[in-house]
Amino acid sequence: MWASLQRFLDSSMFAPHGICLLWDPGLIWLHVGADALIALAYFSIPVALTIFVSKRRDVEFGWVFWAFALFIMACGLTHVMSIYTLWVPAYGLEGLVKAMTAVASVVTAAMLWPLLPKLLAIPSPAQLRETEAALIEESRHRREAEDLLRHTQKMEAIGHLTGGVAHDFNNLLTIISGNLEIAEQSVTNWTETSRERLKRVIASAASGAQRAVVLTQRLLAFARRQPLDPKIVNVNGLLQGMSEFFQRTLSENIHLEIVGGAGLWQVEVDPSQMEAAILNLVVNARDAMQSKGKLTIETSNTFIDEVYARQSDVRVGQYVLISISDDGPGMPKDVQERAFDPFFTTKEPGQGTGLGLSQVYGFVKQSGGHVKIYSEVGEGTTIKVYLPRCTGRPDDIANDNQHIIGGKGDEIIMVVEDDPDVRSYLVETLESLNYQVRAASSADAALRDFAGDPEPFDLLLTDIVMPGMNGRLLADEMTRLLPGLKVLFMTGYSRNAIVHQGRLDPGVSLLQKPITHAALGSKIREILDKR
Repeated sequence: MWASLQRFLDSSMFAPHGICLLWDPGLIWLHVGADALIALAYFSIPVALTIFVSKRRDVEFGWVFWAFALFIMACGLTHVMSIYTLWVPAYGLEGLVKAMTAVASVVTAAMLWPLLPKLLAIPSPAQLRETEAALIEESRHRREAEDLLRHTQKMEAIGHLTGGVAHDFNNLLTIISGNLEIAEQSVTNWTETSRERLKRVIASAASGAQRAVVLTQRLLAFARRQPLDPKIVNVNGLLQGMSEFFQRTLSENIHLEIVGGAGLWQVEVDPSQMEAAILNLVVNARDAMQSKGKLTIETSNTFIDEVYARQSDVRVGQYVLISISDDGPGMPKDVQERAFDPFFTTKEPGQGTGLGLSQVYGFVKQSGGHVKIYSEVGEGTTIKVYLPRCTGRPDDIANDNQHIIGGKGDEIIMVVEDDPDVRSYLVETLESLNYQVRAASSADAALRDFAGDPEPFDLLLTDIVMPGMNGRLLADEMTRLLPGLKVLFMTGYSRNAIVHQGRLDPGVSLLQKPITHAALGSKIREILDKR
């Protein structure tokens, strides 16, 4: 076999290919140049294919590129042999190279033909452009459908909210107006028993009005429009101070456990609103457990990282965590998703307004925090409230017990209120508290009154939202005319005149409507007595 191979490769019996060209220099170098360029081009193609396949490992049928690269490499070698045989008659070696090229060609073709249907199925650039345009159009239609769905859901929520507000206010107005009618009849048909009846119906009307106050406060809290008066609070101390009240609120069959975290950070919140929020969660847990079980309130320090913050629409940072856990029946997924909606409730009719959790949600969000429900059916519920950490010493929280304190007889108050009935009530109340009163129906009227009678007064009591100049601008102008003038604002909905990011501007005193006799007297006395 070796002898046969030697004989096959023996070139001594042959003449080089150059003889056929008569050693014409022009022909010789024409063949050399052409074959050399073809060989270089062939050798460069496998290099380019190798780089492409190694960089794009996601390309389909990558092995075809490798097979094609070997085939092209073999083709390049045949052209190198054509140059070599011009001077050396190594036709046996040239034949072997061509045989190898033939094998590579056949193998490549055999692999390529079965792939042809799959290759033809690959989309063309025009088809890809059409598909991209179709996807863009479909995406646009989907966005429109999603916007329409969101709008429908929003309108449904507004309808639900409006219906709930109308239902509750109609009930409250029935209580107030009905009892006022009875009071009017009692006065008209006065008898010995009318006095007690009159006291009873007035108390009932006052109770209905107070319920209306609570309802509007909860609605404002959910809408994040309730002015907050934040103070630096120690949560552990606040919860311990409320523990006895919690226990009275809960059934005897509910075991309450408060676990305060060691070294707990401070938070800056409105203490009264926080107490109301925690109480709402406690009452919700009590009702869920049907007055039997275990309720745990636990506090700790925690950190919200970027991953959780992106998922939950909350800022990265340090937080105080308040966890309220019960071992009740738990909430299904659909209830969890709607739990914070106003007027949504799973309780029996007449057993809840559906505003408790919405008030919690509004207060927490307005305070820069986050609230999350964790619940499984049959396992219980944990509601976690995250409040941002605040550095500083806790503020002293004043006692809310109000006493009606009158004036000294020589103190003058300017009342500015656009609603005539409210203005009349304020004037009458202040006069009964032994204050001298000047009244105006608008900011412009108050400035004209002062221009006509520039006698100084001690306090400006003004509504914020009024036609024309608002109460804040009036206060600025009056304090310019009377340096040192004390100002007390009133509002039912402050917009942004004295409240920014849900918090009262520094140094601002505010009375939230509706205003009671005791609250008005106490607040005015507090402001006038300040030095």
